[in-house]
Amino acid sequence: MPTESPDPTLADAPARMPRLDHFLCFAIYAAGHAFNRVYKPLLEAIGLTYPQYLVMVALWEQDDLTVGTLGARLSLESSTLTPLLKRLEAMGHLARCRDSKDERVVRVRLTAQGQALRQKASHIPGCILAASGLRLEDLVRLQQEITALRTHMEQAASGHAPAGD
Repeated sequence: MPTESPDPTLADAPARMPRLDHFLCFAIYAAGHAFNRVYKPLLEAIGLTYPQYLVMVALWEQDDLTVGTLGARLSLESSTLTPLLKRLEAMGHLARCRDSKDERVVRVRLTAQGQALRQKASHIPGCILAASGLRLEDLVRLQQEITALRTHMEQAASGHAPAGD
């Protein structure tokens, strides 16, 4: 009885698998950890965690946002964002209140203390730029490329074909 020869595409699969350090996803994952290690002491000095810092940056950019808008800007679900907001509120950096037009909507506003914290955090972007070893224009270009990559990956994950650029 003749034996079937194995499918060459399956037989070659282990040989064709890229090395770990050739995976873009791993490079981004590892870079994220490296970012966190640089941010950690900078943020500890002002009493924030990285997720709390992102909330504050979003509010420094545009204050008085709904929880839904803030969650969308940060790509965070309400179940993740709400504990962050509660902690920042307990710290005195922000206040949450019901929208006067729609009681179902919660708005988030900086307090005077939260606004003052912006000055204490103003050196952080420069520290991150210096740690990156990149020129500002290269960092901006890389950020734009990663944002475009994220958009394409989100479209692919949702079943929509990425639009051509």
